[in-house]
Amino acid sequence: MNNQSIPTDLNQDADEISLLDIVNFLRSAWKKLAIAAVIGAFLGLGGWFFLGQYSAEYILLNNTNTNTNTNTNTNTNTNTNTNTNTNTYGLDLVSWKTIQKSLPNLAAQAVEEGKAPDGQVGLYQAMANDQWWQKNVVPSYALSKADTKDLAGVSKEFDGASTTILSLTLSAGGPSKEKASESVTAAAKFLRTGGAYLQLRNILNAYEGDVISAAADIQKKITTTQIEMGYQQQRAKSLEDLYKRYPGNSNQGQQVIDPKESGAKYLSITTQIIAVNNDINQSKETLQRMRDRLAQLTLTKAFLDEALPLAQTTFDGLILDAELLAIEAKLRNKLAQDDPKQQEILDQIHSQLLMIQARFTKGLEANTAPTSSGKKGMIKSTAGGLAGAFFFMLLVLLAQRVWASIKSGSVKS
Repeated sequence: MNNQSIPTDLNQDADEISLLDIVNFLRSAWKKLAIAAVIGAFLGLGGWFFLGQYSAEYILLNNTNTNTNTNTNTNTNTNTNTNTNTNTYGLDLVSWKTIQKSLPNLAAQAVEEGKAPDGQVGLYQAMANDQWWQKNVVPSYALSKADTKDLAGVSKEFDGASTTILSLTLSAGGPSKEKASESVTAAAKFLRTGGAYLQLRNILNAYEGDVISAAADIQKKITTTQIEMGYQQQRAKSLEDLYKRYPGNSNQGQQVIDPKESGAKYLSITTQIIAVNNDINQSKETLQRMRDRLAQLTLTKAFLDEALPLAQTTFDGLILDAELLAIEAKLRNKLAQDDPKQQEILDQIHSQLLMIQARFTKGLEANTAPTSSGKKGMIKSTAGGLAGAFFFMLLVLLAQRVWASIKSGSVKS
């Protein structure tokens, strides 16, 4: 019995790894591990030197200053000069989030269609990733989260300040300081031109929807109003015939009553004739208003027929905006000077185009040039190379040790 238990205990002792075995292993392998760590550190440092990038930052201010000067002349020859300075913001939080979500798709589309500028395909491929915009474009708010907590309950005026964007800080990298500055400048340009393009597309889509749906709805209302006006004209003719038959009815006493109520039939014929003619006049005015609106939609369609093809040729919203303003000016020159109804829709288009142009030029502008900094991450890259080489060599040595144990065990058996 005792002789049979001894080999089992010996096998268990042989399978156990003692602390002394670990110390002996490290004593025999420390030189290899140290050499591997040094080599890994040099490789990490070399990778940082050759592959590391410089970084550059560019700050776009998100405000535009509007000065309003008002001169008032009175009968007493006094001049009143009023200067009003108002700060407006090019982008609010909602519009920025909308643009931030759409710009990656626009960058990907530009790469796919070959519309990325020469030498910037790599940058556009990077900007096609949502994470790039989360990491490389940081908005600066009027109040931080900490400020909001400190000022909670002080005033409701601070509620809007916590979501007011004062500036956007863009960052980009490059193999040199010049390349990093060029990349961040190109990214800022794409933010402005791409944001303008996205908002122009929204405007064109809205007008296109009006032309398609509103025109059909207005035409339906015109037909309905024409039918109703036909009944009104028949009613007026019938009342005029009654007036001729009963002329004395027009001199009866009158009381205030709505001609459309059931008791209106007991009013004098003259009052009923006046009321129905007033309804006819209102129907004519409504018809004229709807026809004018149809004419405006026709003019809008003429604008869209030229604008939509241009929107397919470029993703630069500022260039597209200038081209759309030229179309609007050409259509305006064809209008009669005494046609304010047609000019109204062109004034609306003109105002929206200028608003977008100002928002993405003066509204998002930089007062300083991009600032470049040296390469970052040298220590991180070196430490990563050192640790990676050390553990790789450790795994190799352990694998050799295990393989040697397996081979020695097979020889003994």
